[in-house]
Amino acid sequence: MTHAAFSPFQVEQFLSELEHGVVYNFSESGVHPMSLQGLVDLADIDMSGLMQTMLDYPQVNGKQSLRETISGLYPGSAPDGVMITVGATEANSLVANTLLQPGDNVVCFRPTYEQISGNALNRGNEVRWVDLIEADSWAIDHDALSKAVDDKTRIIHVVNPNNPTGQVISDNDRAAIIAAAEHVGAWIVADEVYAGTEREGDAETPSFWGSYDKVLIVNSMSKAYGLPGLRLGWLVGPDEIITECWRRHEYASIAASMLSMELADIALAEPTRSRLKARARQLIRTGFDVLAQELSHYQGVYSVVPPKASAMSFVRFNLPITSEELASRLLMEKDVLVIPGSRFSVEGHFRVSSALPEDHLRKGLTLLNDLTGDILAGR
Repeated sequence: MTHAAFSPFQVEQFLSELEHGVVYNFSESGVHPMSLQGLVDLADIDMSGLMQTMLDYPQVNGKQSLRETISGLYPGSAPDGVMITVGATEANSLVANTLLQPGDNVVCFRPTYEQISGNALNRGNEVRWVDLIEADSWAIDHDALSKAVDDKTRIIHVVNPNNPTGQVISDNDRAAIIAAAEHVGAWIVADEVYAGTEREGDAETPSFWGSYDKVLIVNSMSKAYGLPGLRLGWLVGPDEIITECWRRHEYASIAASMLSMELADIALAEPTRSRLKARARQLIRTGFDVLAQELSHYQGVYSVVPPKASAMSFVRFNLPITSEELASRLLMEKDVLVIPGSRFSVEGHFRVSSALPEDHLRKGLTLLNDLTGDILAGR
């Protein structure tokens, strides 16, 4: 039996090797994480009750009350159509391993978070890329999408709001994705971890749920909620597909942790959920304003399509070095970490998080400008 050559996850490899111990870690994609004490205070958690949590094996597909809460976020879904996973990471892996068969292809939009595509490649499936149009606010190329999709397309994968650009899919682009999927009977797998991180207005990015009968939704506590350390995600879909994923979940992890499910159950209950979203939006809006101000220090060097949502921006730069070289020099010389655009298969850019405490953010961006001056001076 011939196996596909293993394709490392370029973004996560970069992060796992470099992010710990960095003073100015601007490489993350979620809002500044909360401490446990911060969540306790925000949610007014009864610690005596929480301390009674049994650290036993939990319900494998997820705590019933948590699945009921999540189901309520997706009208028309049912708790049996929700499964709790170890982060969105496991959800994406389960989807690939459940849906894809030999000969199937996956259509993805670039730049994106290449987790579904990487899983597909490592299974030996073809990945077809549709490049987003930066000059049109990272819109979808409809002609390229139509050409990429055929009767072997099993999944059209979308991250909405997008990672790394922070753009929200327009109604027109959304309709094109749905039409393309319907035409060939493909699944739409929608990673919606950044819904609720909108920079302008408080209306949450509409879910793909309910737009078509073959939709799977991936989400987690990591990005909009600022609780990545819980390592808790979820998958929403038709009951029969969720059950198939459940069988694979038993091989992959058995279950998410009991304590993480207890805390997620508290965090997703109102009014705590709304408070967490408000915290995220405040960090995002203030942070982007600071980023835009600091990037204007050297005219003509940096530009960015303003993100409509998310904690990050995909910044274009005009310097005589590659994105890997820029990221390396920032880390080695300034103790600042950003992700080079090459890790998203797009050169001349870097991804930077700005949903951070303002003073910390300004100090790190000042160091970015210091290095920029060095590079422009030939140093």
